[in-house]
Amino acid sequence: MKISCVLLSLFICIYTNAQHANILISATNQPEEPSIMLSTKNVKYMVAGANIRSAFYSSDTGRTWTQQSLSSSFGVWGDPAIVSDTSGNFYFFHLSNPSTGNFIDRIVCQKSTNNGVTWSNGSATGLNGLKEQDKQWAVVDSKNNNIYVTWTQFDDYGSIKPTDSSIILFSKSVDGGITWNNPIRINNKAGDCIDSDNTTEGAVPAVGPNGEVYVSWAGPNGLVFNKSLDGGATWMKTDKIINSIPGGWDFNIPGIFRANGLPITVCDLSNKPTKGTIYVNWCDQRNGVNNTDVWLVKSTDGGTTWTSPIKVNDDLTDKQQFLTWMSIDQVTGYLYFVFYDRRNYTDNQTDVYMARSVDGGLTFQNFKISESPFAPTSNVFFGDYNNLTTYNNVIRPIWTRMDNGNLSIWTSLIDTAKIPKLVNNIPSTEDVTFDVYPNPFTNNSYISFKLKKASIVSLNIYDATGRIVRKPIQNKRYDVGKYVENLQNWLKNLSEGVYFYTIIVDEKLYTRKIIRVY
Repeated sequence: MKISCVLLSLFICIYTNAQHANILISATNQPEEPSIMLSTKNVKYMVAGANIRSAFYSSDTGRTWTQQSLSSSFGVWGDPAIVSDTSGNFYFFHLSNPSTGNFIDRIVCQKSTNNGVTWSNGSATGLNGLKEQDKQWAVVDSKNNNIYVTWTQFDDYGSIKPTDSSIILFSKSVDGGITWNNPIRINNKAGDCIDSDNTTEGAVPAVGPNGEVYVSWAGPNGLVFNKSLDGGATWMKTDKIINSIPGGWDFNIPGIFRANGLPITVCDLSNKPTKGTIYVNWCDQRNGVNNTDVWLVKSTDGGTTWTSPIKVNDDLTDKQQFLTWMSIDQVTGYLYFVFYDRRNYTDNQTDVYMARSVDGGLTFQNFKISESPFAPTSNVFFGDYNNLTTYNNVIRPIWTRMDNGNLSIWTSLIDTAKIPKLVNNIPSTEDVTFDVYPNPFTNNSYISFKLKKASIVSLNIYDATGRIVRKPIQNKRYDVGKYVENLQNWLKNLSEGVYFYTIIVDEKLYTRKIIRVY
C-alpha cells in the first residue's frame, strides 16, 4: 500500500563540546533528587529543592543560591517537586513524615509568596489511613492558576501480597494551594506494591492549551496515558497504552544504587505550529542492558495516536544514558532534555548531557554541560531523578553528582548561543560534502560525497530507534574526488519508515534523515 509522506527537511549535525558554566548549589547533607523552577513572571527568581528537606532560592537567574531547611507540621520527607504560578508564587511539594508513624501518609504543598525566602506551613492531600502516598509531581494551569498534582498510592509499600496494589491518584487546588479536592483514581489497571516494573509509578501531569489535563506513567502495561477534558473531574475509563518499555522501567546501571526510566509528560502551549503537541520522555534498555537510551514519543491529536519511539541521545555507542528529565520552553516551543551519559568512557565515569529539539522532536542537538566527569558508587543512594526548568531561552538544569561517595547538586548557565546548530549544508571549510537522494525513496537510494583529501570512510544505516540495520561501507579508503554509491542491495527487506544515513569520514560524523515508502 502506498502512503503519502511529508518531505522532512534534511540536516547535518555539527557537534561541538562548548561548555556552559557549572554552578554548585549545595554539597551539604548529601543532597539528591533535586528539583528546580523559575518564575515565569520574572525569570531572575528561581527556587530549588533536594532531599530530604533542603530548599534554595536565587534572585540572579541561578548564579548564586541561599540554602534553608523546610519545616512543616505535616513533616518533610523528601521527593521535592516545585512549580510556580503566573503571579510569581512558588509551590514546594514533598512527602510527609508524621510524628505518629514511620510511613509517608500524604502529599504536602508549601507555598512561598516572596520567591522562596519564606514558606507557609503548607496544606496536604491524599491522607487515607495507613496507605502510603509517594512519587508526586505537579503542574499549574497558566490560564487560571489551578494546581494539579498526581502521585502513586501504595496499599502497603514493599508488600508482595497480591491483594495489595498501587494506583495513580489526582488532586487539584483552585485557591492557590490552600485546599485540595478529594483525590480521584485515574488509572484502571492497578500495579503491585513491590516498587518494580509492575508498579504504577511516575505520574507527571501536563496541561493542554484548552485546559486539558494529561498524565502518563509506567506500570504493568508499559507506558500508559490518561486525560481529562474538564479540569480533572472525569477521566478516560480505559488507560491508553502508548508503548512498551522493553526491560521495564526499573533497571540496573553500574555504579548507581538504583535507576529507573519513569516518564515525564509535557504539552506545548506556545504559539508555534507545534502548539498542543503532547510529549512523553523516558529511558529503557530495549537496545540491551549495557545500552540504556533516552526516548521520546509525541501525540498531535490529544493523545489518541502516538508516534513510534524516537531516540534522543545521538551517540553511536553501546553506552549508558539514563535518568532523563524533559522541559518545554512555552515561549519558543523548544524541547530540552537533561540526562547522565557515559558515551565518552569505557568505565563508570559519567557526564551530564542535554539535548534540544527545535522542530517538535524530529531532530536533536546533544551537548555536554558538565565541566568534568564523575564516577558514582552504588553503595550511596543517588536519587531517582533530576530536573529542568525553561522559559524564554532561560534554561536551568539541576543534577546530582558524586565524588568519592560525596553528593552535591549543580545547575548550569546554559548559553543558547553555544548549543550546536543543525544546518542545511556542511560548511565549505569542511573536508567533505555529503548528500542522499531521492528522498523519500522506494526501491533504490544513493549517497554522494566529495572528499577534499584522502580519507577513511564508513557508512551506517540506523532505524528510528537508533539501531544499526545496515553497514554498507566500513573503514574503506577513498582518494580525493567525488563518489556515488548505489545502496539498492543494502535496502532489501527494510520496512517503510524513517532511517538515518550516517557517514563517518576520518572520525568526523555527518547524518542525513531519509524516508522509505512503498
